[in-house]
Amino acid sequence: MAQAVTNGHSHGQHGQHGQHDPHDGGHHDLEGMKVMGFWMFLITDVILFGTLFATYVVLRGNTSGGPTPEELFKLPIIIAETFILLTSSFTSGIAVLEMNKGNKKGLIGWLAVTALLGAAFISLEVYEFVHLVHEGATISTSAFLSAFFTLVGTHGLHVSLGLVWMIALMIQLRKRGITPVTKRKVNVISLYWHFLDVVWIFVLTVVYLMGVM
Repeated sequence: MAQAVTNGHSHGQHGQHGQHDPHDGGHHDLEGMKVMGFWMFLITDVILFGTLFATYVVLRGNTSGGPTPEELFKLPIIIAETFILLTSSFTSGIAVLEMNKGNKKGLIGWLAVTALLGAAFISLEVYEFVHLVHEGATISTSAFLSAFFTLVGTHGLHVSLGLVWMIALMIQLRKRGITPVTKRKVNVISLYWHFLDVVWIFVLTVVYLMGVM
């Protein structure tokens, strides 16, 4: 009788331990699905920017007698924007390294540096747009400027959304620390940030450098 009770207790323990596996597997599957969802979002963004770049290339010569790229673009501002965004991509990579070390303070600190650099980039871009409008170069001036403001503005909007996302993540990290969920979110925002960096390199080349040459 005692042996039966012992065996039953043992089986009960095994049953209790076994109950955790489906839950953990389900959680892992959910995280995997969320990462897959982000990749789908990124693919649609690649299509979006590809379309905007193609439109810009077709329309960049249609200035309608208005200002041309050579007359409008100020390379010092563009170089500063590029340097800031490239640096922010580097700091976001350091944030991921700190996360992998389990250093919560370092992770939040480097994310904060990345966010500050992103805010500086947006500030310069807004300054550039305001300067162009004061020069009489608005989105309705010509097909070239319509394509320019749409392409560069869409990238700027993506950076702004990334900043809001990053700030919200820093608040979550401060409250919850480094967990499997916050790890996934940090990896995703870092990947998103690198993607925006790559898009900017294309903007720099196709829009600005080719525009002033």
